[in-house]
Amino acid sequence: MRLRTLAEVVDHLGQAGNAAIVDGTEVRVRRPAVGRKDRDRFISGKNKQNAVKAMVLTDGDGRRLFCRPTRSGNWTDITHARELGLVKLLADGPAVEILADAGYQGHGAQTGGRVVAPPHRKFKKKAPDWYEELHERQRKAHSSRRIRVEHGIAHLKNWRALARHLGRREHMDDTVQAIAGLLSQQQTADRTPAWQA
Repeated sequence: MRLRTLAEVVDHLGQAGNAAIVDGTEVRVRRPAVGRKDRDRFISGKNKQNAVKAMVLTDGDGRRLFCRPTRSGNWTDITHARELGLVKLLADGPAVEILADAGYQGHGAQTGGRVVAPPHRKFKKKAPDWYEELHERQRKAHSSRRIRVEHGIAHLKNWRALARHLGRREHMDDTVQAIAGLLSQQQTADRTPAWQA
């Protein structure tokens, strides 16, 4: 089965009753030419380098379900998810749990608790010891549940074209989709050698 749109992914997760994990990833790109009006758009606020971002959605085992489209580096994860319609799909669609990192905080309230982000810190300064221990335990439990998306992203970044993209930024979507398709095929391929079959 090929899931081509985010709506298809949400429907598939709802029918299967599975949780998913979402995260954004950055791919370094060449700096736009001097004098180009949108030159600063590609500078990532996180890494302070020229990059494009893609949103990756995996299942609980780290298999990629959705990976696209790329946006310039100054987009935040939460803005990218809103632009793709993730909030509307989850609010109006089936009961699906999506694990997310702190970049998606706020989506939980907008989706009826379907997006689960790490807990907010209630105490900024002078937190009691009991609260520090509780917060750290909750944060680690959440992190250990969503580590699989990092493994899925790492498989994408093993390809040299996504470790650092030296081609044209306009072709980045096609490159990401081609690599994601190859990895998806690899995940589902029958690993029995032809001579044993």
